[in-house]
Amino acid sequence: MDKVSTDCPYPGCFFCVMKEGNPSKRRASVLKFFRELPSQDDDGQVLPISGLWNTAMAHPNDPEFIELGIFECMAALIWKGLKNRRWLSHDQNIYIPYYAAHIIGSYTMNMEEFAERAVHAGVIPPLVELLRGRLTWVEQRVAVRALGHLATYPSTFSAIANHGEVLELSIELAMSSLEIVYSHFYQYVDRRLSYHCDLLTRGMGGVEMESRKAEEWASQLQCWSLQLINCFAFKTEFLSVISKPEFLIKLPGMWGGLVNENSPAGIGLLRTICHNKMGRGPIASCPSIIESLCNIARSSDDWQYMAIDCLLWLIQDTSTCHKVVDKAVPALLDLSEVSTLGDHKNLGNTIINVLQECIQSQAASRNSISPRTKEQIEELLNSKQRLKWEKGMPKEDLHIKQAAALVVKLEGNSLFSSGNITGAASKYSEALSLCPLRSKKERVVLFSNRAQCHLLLQQPLAAITDATRALSLHNPVNRHAKSLWRRAQAYDMIGLAKESLLDAILFINECSQSNDPDLSLRQNKVPDYAERLVKKQMRSAWLFREAAIKHGGIQCEGDGGGIYGRESDDSEWETASESDIGNDGRDAMGDDDDDSEWNNEEEGKDSYDRASIKGVRTAQRNSRAKKTQSMPTMCSLRKMSSEWT
Repeated sequence: MDKVSTDCPYPGCFFCVMKEGNPSKRRASVLKFFRELPSQDDDGQVLPISGLWNTAMAHPNDPEFIELGIFECMAALIWKGLKNRRWLSHDQNIYIPYYAAHIIGSYTMNMEEFAERAVHAGVIPPLVELLRGRLTWVEQRVAVRALGHLATYPSTFSAIANHGEVLELSIELAMSSLEIVYSHFYQYVDRRLSYHCDLLTRGMGGVEMESRKAEEWASQLQCWSLQLINCFAFKTEFLSVISKPEFLIKLPGMWGGLVNENSPAGIGLLRTICHNKMGRGPIASCPSIIESLCNIARSSDDWQYMAIDCLLWLIQDTSTCHKVVDKAVPALLDLSEVSTLGDHKNLGNTIINVLQECIQSQAASRNSISPRTKEQIEELLNSKQRLKWEKGMPKEDLHIKQAAALVVKLEGNSLFSSGNITGAASKYSEALSLCPLRSKKERVVLFSNRAQCHLLLQQPLAAITDATRALSLHNPVNRHAKSLWRRAQAYDMIGLAKESLLDAILFINECSQSNDPDLSLRQNKVPDYAERLVKKQMRSAWLFREAAIKHGGIQCEGDGGGIYGRESDDSEWETASESDIGNDGRDAMGDDDDDSEWNNEEEGKDSYDRASIKGVRTAQRNSRAKKTQSMPTMCSLRKMSSEWT
């Protein structure tokens, strides 16, 4: 094989410098390279910068380049791009400010010492200029990322805070980022800047890949803006700026989408604000925020516990309790039997204790809670006493109560099969009153069955309550497949697309792991009824939906348009076992776990005539007009589903 020439036509080439075997010479050459690079106008400068970008991503904790002046070099290059537009437009220099800001963010991601060096090197002013939008949204994204990392450290936060405009710019960017990316890039394919496309896809992939990555980057732009604001929210002196109603009411809707599920986004910032007494007042004064917190608390969102924390803190604060208690208590009651949620141990007991303190303190407060709320809390406290009482009962008596509850439950199943949905719901309520509280598996089934009755009776709020109680009782929490599906439908009925979507995706995941023949996915095929609902909610919860409506990408709320085609009504309320192709006709209501104490041969044969509730279904179908649908591909659905396993 011929020997490759080691001669390089470019004096001082960075890649040649990095090959230097002598460590001292190598360091001296790198130092010289960093000092001279900003003043050079040679072609090909983007190549070493992209090499440094790769190094920073792969080895963010390596101090070598930090000590040799990489921060000073990157800051100077950003300034050069901002001040010298002729240089910026020459060759491929347009990429350099992006790479430079990204390098700063990568090296300050983990090490406070590096962040201090970056601040001393003067990186903040050029990053702030990028944050202003002096170039494009692509540079804004990496600038807010770098500033967010610098703001997380106590020793460098003050340097960020001294630039008073950073907080205001971040708030503005969090509210407008999705619209900016949609209108400046996503909407018009033929107007996309080529360097944006290259950065998004690394030259691999066409328009579809660009659009998918643009959605991901838009989500990151918003979430990283919220992360930067969150650093300010820990300081009381900044809460008055952050806690303006026009910003607060938008936070529950900032959720990162399916493409950025690792960020707590808006709910994370709300939790930080709520943790401070000064922040709780403005939040309690916005009823829509409290309602959103209740919805998130009763969902399968990964950040569900953050919403619960907010509600508990608002109730514990005597200055905000009277404003939120009537809205918050019903949601907390549904969650009062949750055992563990994330790092929260004995969460249900915590909820009960907070509500008990609320009742005790309201007597001494001028602001009393409503009689209905008080009655609900007292019922919960009575059930706690009932549990203690049951613990002292002989086993024989408990078995008698279980048997009585089973008989009533079977009566409910029979009524459901005959089409008497109201009577069935009443029987399930009676069975719940008889069933021992520690028989959790049986109570999961009863709550879930009653939720199905509420669905058919067009009572979505009651269905959400019962499905949530079933999911809270289940072990693990939020993993009872049929309750997920029923709550997904109920949330769809009241127009909460995100909550419905998350439940439906989790339902699909549970089906893929279930041994229940009614639920298990046949040949890895997502059930048609679940596929339809997920696709519908993906349209409704689409990250760019609001921006698309505003800019004409979607004609109106009722007309699909955009990438997802026309809207569909999807008005058929189907149960898991009814809708699946090849269903064997088993009772959707008889969904007991295999190892249930009530499981017996007779109950395993429970079935119902699907035609028995045909009249209910027909009335529901006839009350809504169906529309034609244009759907995303199944492979994208499965990809989204797997991300939430």
